[in-house]
Amino acid sequence: MIKVLPRNILRIFVLVAFQVFILNNIQFSGFVNPYLYVLFILLLPFETPGWLLLSLGFVLGLTIDIFSNTPGLHASATVFMAFLRPLVLDFFAPREGYVTGTYPRIYYYGFGWFFQYSAILILAHHLFLFYIEVFRLSDFMLTLYRVILSTIFTLFLVMISQYFIYRR
Repeated sequence: MIKVLPRNILRIFVLVAFQVFILNNIQFSGFVNPYLYVLFILLLPFETPGWLLLSLGFVLGLTIDIFSNTPGLHASATVFMAFLRPLVLDFFAPREGYVTGTYPRIYYYGFGWFFQYSAILILAHHLFLFYIEVFRLSDFMLTLYRVILSTIFTLFLVMISQYFIYRR
């Protein structure tokens, strides 16, 4: 547990800085907005208690909100994602359960497991974020198009990060 704390503190600072200074400035025709900061919630240990997961999600989202001038949007979407994470982990749990001392990574559970786990949580985050941002159903299909494209691009970045940053 002692080794996990500094690694996660470093991870949150790096992801927030990368999101704020680089990814927030990337928009492809207003439809694709990459949100790699959600990787922090995805990679937290399996044993993370629910209260800590929700608190970290709130702090992470609020930090992005402060730098993006979007009061509460990212905080609420990230808390929603953190709320769903245990349910998704239970749904995709191996028959014998998760091995103690492992983390939700491609390295431990394979590409298929990590892809499904990440895709569901990123899609939930983006659905919540973009529909709360628009807050009307008149642009339902246009917003859904934004959600799908942003989810695909964010998922691509998450999967790439697993191969380049978290090597064996």
